[in-house]
Amino acid sequence: MDQQTARFGIGQVVKHRIFPFRGVIFDVDPVYANTDEWYNAIPEQVRPRKDQPFYHLLAENDETEYVAYVSEQNLLPDDSGTPLRHPQLNEFFGPAVDGIYKPLERNSH
Repeated sequence: MDQQTARFGIGQVVKHRIFPFRGVIFDVDPVYANTDEWYNAIPEQVRPRKDQPFYHLLAENDETEYVAYVSEQNLLPDDSGTPLRHPQLNEFFGPAVDGIYKPLERNSH
């Protein structure tokens, strides 16, 4: 499997290409790294390829906030400038600068 370079970066705000949610990226897997059960639960007609970057998002829609795992092919940049309200945002990031959330420095003990 060829690995691609991720198009999106940590702290970037993105939106789903099909479903009405958006979020900020807090981690990236170079290829699919979740369970077969999770993958097989995706309807076959919209199931993404595994050989592309997958993104962990602090995601939100009109009703709720959650963590999402989304393929690169299903993400678009979100240039709305609307701040995110996810309750875990401050655990990972400082304030957004020019639409990009700055990751907090992690102490390694």
